[in-house]
Amino acid sequence: MSYDYQAPLRDMRFVMERVLDAPAAWRDCAAFADLDADTAAAVLEEAARFASEVLQPINAGGDRQGCVLGNGGLQTPAGYAAAYTAFVQGGWPALPCSPDWGGQGLPLLVDAALREMLSACNHAWNMYPDLLHGAYETIKAHASDELKARYLAGVASGQILAAMALTEPQAGSDLGQLTTKAVPQADGSLRITGNKIFISGADHDLTPQIVHLVLCRLPDAPPGTKGISLALVPKLLPDGSRNTWAADGIEHKMGIHGSATCALRYEGATGWLVGEPHRGLAAMFLMMNSARLHVGLQGLGHQEMATQNAVRYALDRVQMKAPIAQHPAMRHTLLRLQALTEAQRVIAYRAALALDTAAHHADATTRQQAAWLGALLTPIVKAFLTHHGFHSASAALQVWGGYGYVQDYGIEQTLRDARIAMVYEGTNEIQAIDLLQRKVLADGGAALKLLLAELDAEARRCAAEPALRDFADALHTQCDAARDATASLLQDQGGLRSRTLNVADDYLFGLSHTLLAWAFAASARAALQEPDTAWAQAKLARMRYGAQWLLPAAAAHWQRVRTSTLALPEVNAAS
Repeated sequence: MSYDYQAPLRDMRFVMERVLDAPAAWRDCAAFADLDADTAAAVLEEAARFASEVLQPINAGGDRQGCVLGNGGLQTPAGYAAAYTAFVQGGWPALPCSPDWGGQGLPLLVDAALREMLSACNHAWNMYPDLLHGAYETIKAHASDELKARYLAGVASGQILAAMALTEPQAGSDLGQLTTKAVPQADGSLRITGNKIFISGADHDLTPQIVHLVLCRLPDAPPGTKGISLALVPKLLPDGSRNTWAADGIEHKMGIHGSATCALRYEGATGWLVGEPHRGLAAMFLMMNSARLHVGLQGLGHQEMATQNAVRYALDRVQMKAPIAQHPAMRHTLLRLQALTEAQRVIAYRAALALDTAAHHADATTRQQAAWLGALLTPIVKAFLTHHGFHSASAALQVWGGYGYVQDYGIEQTLRDARIAMVYEGTNEIQAIDLLQRKVLADGGAALKLLLAELDAEARRCAAEPALRDFADALHTQCDAARDATASLLQDQGGLRSRTLNVADDYLFGLSHTLLAWAFAASARAALQEPDTAWAQAKLARMRYGAQWLLPAAAAHWQRVRTSTLALPEVNAAS
């Protein structure tokens, strides 16, 4: 059986139109006022065709071949460059960019569905354009008019690709330790010197021009993160000459072999300041937050790819006189995969819709509240969806048994590729700390209250439907647990910072389950409005399975958040 991808277009439309009612939200945004559901659906159909017909056929070959760094520069696997040329010619990089800079001006929500499909079909290839929108937003918001005129239209169109150069050998998540130097020059440029590692897409053969957004320190920089600046460092200088940075090598990784992950050496490279001096992290957060949403969509893409192939295999594979999909153990696995994938699509798309509202809604208060929700949801999408991207791929491999462990069936590549998403763009542990300390406790739970009010409203709507009262009860239970756990942490904020760090992971998973309860409930209610009764009943059954079998796991997470007061013991080497 081949390892193939069929874009879940019907479910994507169901989430956008039925669950989230995105077309109504678009009508309140001047930038999207003329966009209707059918037009968005037509865009997604073309995106699905590109992903399945252009990207998926080169996925396995790219994994086997990998990237090569030699005297001729860095070469990507066969077919990658041609696929990228087709991607640019199709206008896909420009999808969510402003028409002022040559973009198509479509919502991030539509772009999110595109990113899910690209990641499902070829995660490694998608690494090259996946940073483009974040780079576009960062340059548009913080760069000088001269830099915008020079680079922004090219980034929007995809004719220029971008890389994010943060990590150094001694400075991973602790960016305060970075040492890359930026010395101002008489002509207004910066002279950049330092080393960076783990830089995705730093060099390649897909485009002649690549711009690096580099975190660095000016000579008068204060220590720590308050002394970090941001510079734009191009591969080709304005006069066409090659800049003085080099890829010292490429990392030989567990997965995403077709993605060039480089170690970089800046040897007095020419760059220009982006944003204010010593305020580089504030500028870079636009790119980082965009990247975190996209990484979450990578996890979703892996889940979808693994799930649909596992289901097809299990329906076809006969053991003990029946397809293995009929055996209870396998049925549990498959239903879990389906329920998680479909519910997490709702969560991810809700985050994208919040960001669209924050950027474009006519009302300032609505924009601000949407920005809070988008910020709150982003670390959850990144951490929770990538966690299940990997673990769902592992569960799917189990469906194949021994066949899944060999390369012939494709699932082992999905498993390998999915693992990195839990690590880069801020580890999932960092996302948990960010969620609890910066997105919940820092504002006294104000953003969380907005979210829970939205979830409470859904619970009330479900309670009014006799067939959905179990969903309403489950959602009420999860919302109450989230409130109680958060209240206990808010009361202890004074001198117990260590407690919040100890329970951050549990808090993220607890709140993620609260969102799962909402996604199950909202999807079930929307299914009742579907004219296709058979499709609706199948959807309803999967959502009910998720509510009954998956939500009980939240209780352990919330219990640890509420009651964990013990200090963690020191870790010592075993004797």
